[in-house]
Amino acid sequence: MRNDFSVRIGGAAGDGISSTGEILARTLSRMGLHCYGLNSYQSAIRGGHVWFQVRGSPDKLTTQGDNLDILIALNSETAEIHSPFVSPGGVIIYDKNRVKFSASLVPPNAKALPMPLADISRKYDKNPIMQNTVALGATLYLLGLDFDTFITVITDTFGKKKQAVVDANSQAAKSGYEYAKTNFQQLVVKCTVPPNSQPKMLMTGNQAIALGAAMAGCKFYAAYPMTPASGILHWMAAHAIACGIVVKQAEDELAVINMGIGAAHAGARSMVGTSGGGFSLMVEALGMAGMTETPIVIVDSQRAGPSTGLPTKTEQGDLNMILGASQGDFPRIVLAPTTIDDAYYATIEAFNLAERFQCPVIIASDLLLSEHIETVDELNSNVLIDRGEMVSTVPSGEQYLRFKVTASGISPRAIPGTAGAFYVAASDEHEESGVVVSDVLSGIPIYVKERERQMEKRMRKLEMAKSEISDPKLVGETNADLTLVCWGSTFGAALEASEMLSQRGIKTNVLALRNMWPFKAEAIVPILNSAKKLLAIECNYTGQMIRLIRAETGIEIKDRFLKYDGEPIYPQEIVDHALKAAGN
Repeated sequence: MRNDFSVRIGGAAGDGISSTGEILARTLSRMGLHCYGLNSYQSAIRGGHVWFQVRGSPDKLTTQGDNLDILIALNSETAEIHSPFVSPGGVIIYDKNRVKFSASLVPPNAKALPMPLADISRKYDKNPIMQNTVALGATLYLLGLDFDTFITVITDTFGKKKQAVVDANSQAAKSGYEYAKTNFQQLVVKCTVPPNSQPKMLMTGNQAIALGAAMAGCKFYAAYPMTPASGILHWMAAHAIACGIVVKQAEDELAVINMGIGAAHAGARSMVGTSGGGFSLMVEALGMAGMTETPIVIVDSQRAGPSTGLPTKTEQGDLNMILGASQGDFPRIVLAPTTIDDAYYATIEAFNLAERFQCPVIIASDLLLSEHIETVDELNSNVLIDRGEMVSTVPSGEQYLRFKVTASGISPRAIPGTAGAFYVAASDEHEESGVVVSDVLSGIPIYVKERERQMEKRMRKLEMAKSEISDPKLVGETNADLTLVCWGSTFGAALEASEMLSQRGIKTNVLALRNMWPFKAEAIVPILNSAKKLLAIECNYTGQMIRLIRAETGIEIKDRFLKYDGEPIYPQEIVDHALKAAGN
């Protein structure tokens, strides 16, 4: 039995679709319900088709879901595009005087609910966006949700404006609520709010990453605005003073990463953020961080490529680039958070790993994870900060060896200005002291050996890092008939699909890869070998995770669901492919 509902509002860019969806999501979270909000938008500021879907439930949600219970069509295009997706028992709200609507658009067992949205809204304000508030009022009645909580959200949202704006929106919403109560009378999906429910936190993945960075002691953040990573920059800029973080918007991504490396070299915990195109520009400097063993955290929020591609759509197409970015071999650690709360914890972990192993740590997010809005449970604010092997002083007469060869591969790190800790940090290969060997010394036997020692020293850190990062875990049924294999943000859809399949009698579990590199083959191989049937799930064309698994384990996953149209994966899509893989 379903215990959730979904509302989708659609119109043109500039019609307030995003803010309307966020108001509904905030209302649900304030009531104590869980919600998941998906914003589908274009690059254009004005024009183009956009929509926002909000799903609510007393239970934790991991995806936008498959069902559509209420469609608010603010223009004719929305009615034509989205009406076919309304579930049986669902409704379509539209302005009967402005939206061209044909009865043929209504799916079987669904209903069209015409309303004079604009006429009602004009009683309170001439701004056409006010019709959105009228429609939300009607939606609250149809879902049987508390109207007073909605008014508190309206008050907080518009409280910085004149009181007349708050009053107008409140009255418009109340009129929409009363109109639905008088004319429609039935509830679409009755959602019961659990007793004594407390308001829940509501955030995006970008906000979780930014908050995690602040909690981890990040003191420098640089970025060039690039969708879908820009939300991190917005949060950092808004909270820079309160959190004591220097925030720089640079002229391009080359400047961004070099600023970040400079700040990290000086001893500040440093993070930079971008998407695939910007990450491409960062690649050369990434290698310098590897050679100088400078700890830095880099967020790559992936979008559909190549080139500009679809800048406002999601994809997992950067994995190959992330794993191989920059020339030569050097240690890097790659984390792919699976959920919004995991993005918070993964970012904290990234800073500790970067300083502990003195190497770049890359967080592989994507548009879906970065920009969707979701309720999260209480986040642990008791953060352990591990700055790794740090030198506070160098005894008199002793030479400081910044790149000293050690059994672990981790050399003692000193912040510039540390007494007695003089060294060279160049992009060239070097001795233990940092003096370069690449100009006139390379090729001489003793320095050939030195290159070998330094290379092996750096790469030894990966083996130690592999032993410290957590193993992947199976989630779901034991002794399953089918194992879904995914990575990063696809975990939510895979988890819900697993539950749907289990309800149909196909025992299913999920293996979600989160710590992508170093790759823990010794933990993953037994899971894959013990699985009865495997289905791989990714948002890219070539199966980049599948290729990584094959390269590191020799195991080929033949059944796969690869999506690369820019849209997120829906649970039912996985179910359909799983049924084929299972032979049903």
